Amino acid sequence: MIEAGPDKASHWQVAINAPLRCTFTYRADDSLQVGPGQSVKVPFGPKNREVTGLVVEANTEECKKFEPKDIIAVAPERPALAPTQLKWLRWLSNYYVYPLGQIQQLVYPPLKKHSQRKSRKEPVVPDVQPVAPHPLTDEQKAVIAQIELGQKGTYLLHGVTGSGKTEVYIEIISEVLEKGQTALVLVPEISLTPQLVRRFAERFSGEIAVIHSHLTEREKTDQWWQVMDGKKRLLIGARSAMFCPMPNLGVIVVDEEHETSFKQEEKLKYNARDAAVVKANMENCPIILGSATPSLESWHNAQEGKYKLLTMKERVQSRPMPIVEIINPRQDRDPHGELPYWLSQTLYNKLKSNYEAGHQAALFLNRRGIAPNVQCYDCGFSYQCPNCDISLTLHGKHHLVCHYCNYHDRMSEECPECKEGEPKAYGLGTEAVENDIRKLFPEAKVMRADRDEISSREAIEDMVQKMESNEVHFLVGTQMIAKGLDFKNLSLVGIVHADVAFNVPDFRANERSFQLCTQVSGRAGRHQTQGEVIIQTYKTNHASLLAAQNHSYEQFVGQEMEHRQLFQYPPFGKVTAIRISGIREHEVIEEGQALVRFLQGLTQEFEALKASKIMGPTPAPLSKIKNRYRYHILIKAENHKVINLIASRAEDFIKAHCKRTKCLIDVDPYSLI
Repeated sequence: MIEAGPDKASHWQVAINAPLRCTFTYRADDSLQVGPGQSVKVPFGPKNREVTGLVVEANTEECKKFEPKDIIAVAPERPALAPTQLKWLRWLSNYYVYPLGQIQQLVYPPLKKHSQRKSRKEPVVPDVQPVAPHPLTDEQKAVIAQIELGQKGTYLLHGVTGSGKTEVYIEIISEVLEKGQTALVLVPEISLTPQLVRRFAERFSGEIAVIHSHLTEREKTDQWWQVMDGKKRLLIGARSAMFCPMPNLGVIVVDEEHETSFKQEEKLKYNARDAAVVKANMENCPIILGSATPSLESWHNAQEGKYKLLTMKERVQSRPMPIVEIINPRQDRDPHGELPYWLSQTLYNKLKSNYEAGHQAALFLNRRGIAPNVQCYDCGFSYQCPNCDISLTLHGKHHLVCHYCNYHDRMSEECPECKEGEPKAYGLGTEAVENDIRKLFPEAKVMRADRDEISSREAIEDMVQKMESNEVHFLVGTQMIAKGLDFKNLSLVGIVHADVAFNVPDFRANERSFQLCTQVSGRAGRHQTQGEVIIQTYKTNHASLLAAQNHSYEQFVGQEMEHRQLFQYPPFGKVTAIRISGIREHEVIEEGQALVRFLQGLTQEFEALKASKIMGPTPAPLSKIKNRYRYHILIKAENHKVINLIASRAEDFIKAHCKRTKCLIDVDPYSLI
């Protein structure tokens, strides 16, 4: 490093907040306290516009070919990152092939520490009465005894729904806080936070901060600083909370580790679970991955000895698992024809008796709206989004919406194509299910929980409060209600149309189906009575459903692993997707084909890459969104080192040659739609 002196300046490599993965050399004079991990302001580009940057490392070589520009200032209110945090950010940049300077923006809060912008009146963390620790089961005690604090280690906690995984987290965090350290808990869905935060607040009064997307910018900023100033030592949040540079981290918990919502699909396409494992390793602290239905990647790592497997096979207080019945609605119709077409006689009978007994029921369907399609049966015309390759979804009686670009239209009484037929809705959505339940049970209180109805923190908290106080008899919802929620009086769950999850062109479709059915089923009968679950499907012998019916993760994983290994899909191989889009389809195809030829040439040129496969470009299942044509290239390889090499070379080619299209690299994709 060039030492600072009266006539010398320090030279530093800085990652710029721009779509560039390389670093740039800047000079800092003696008046600036600059070092690795420091956020700075620098001039950039021919017009010397002021941008933020992250100091990565000292530049030990003299700059003879050019005169470095001067660092303008150290960014105020941005504490310097610890070496482990900087190392982790550099890993993210390398693994996910994304600019380090842009990743830096995820670390810091959106506002200044003190500004005029006000928060809402409702507290982010509820003020609750402290409660005494719950008595632990033998299984919980055995699990806790195996987790070694003070050293790195990844633990996969496989516990059936209702086995008390949260209580294990609480006990471990209690030990960590007693040692004066901090703890991080990641949850996949915002809908999980009200109950979870309250559970933790009852035990850790005054210690909790919360960060997730439903907070205002002022709330996020305040919560971030409470952690950084040492006022709060337990941070609970969605995936973005992981970027808060917590000091003295003692444990990380990833609840429902299998959830796909831990995967960020925009900009930096990271998986929060995988990134948290690396973060814990670098921080030299343990990490607990909890799930009743672990991802196959985590399960495989446990079988290979990379993770330590911890199991809890019994529900708390030996409560029985719910009884699961698989019904084909076509063969179980109402003999009088009075029930909605989607409702089997068996499910109706269960809903009726459950309601009369004073218990709550939940109906799950992973589709919003009245119906996903509207079609004229005379000429076949259907309402399609003009911007996307998808049907418009009917909401209400006439309102048509595209859930991808938010295009709106109105359903007419006369077919706009043939002028004779009358468009009719077909298919099923949560809004239609809600309407039908209201007609069947006119005295009952029905609530719908999907992204149309629940889009704010207050709405989520209101839903949870009404369910807990028995103000709701029937809860109709999408996957928002499938995960982690615990309602004492909920004893019946109906999965309205399980086939929706199977008809997805994705190698993870079976895994998601099993996980979803198991997780939804797990909401039933967690307390007083044995729960019941009715799964309606036209594929009653599907392996995923039979395994869910038997509450057997091992049954499912044994069959699915054979399929994955046969086709070298994760966890037996690595996959990266390159998504190409453009406004002219022929340009997307041409540049995609050129990229494939380049990558295939690499696999022939380098011996280490010869086992890799480059497939595509092929149209995405949703081949057009927001007026952009979408194609995919899929890269399959034995390990990540090979994938990373190919992806990095692909990035170079894209910058040099793909001028008419937008190309995005998605390492470890979780959706190929």
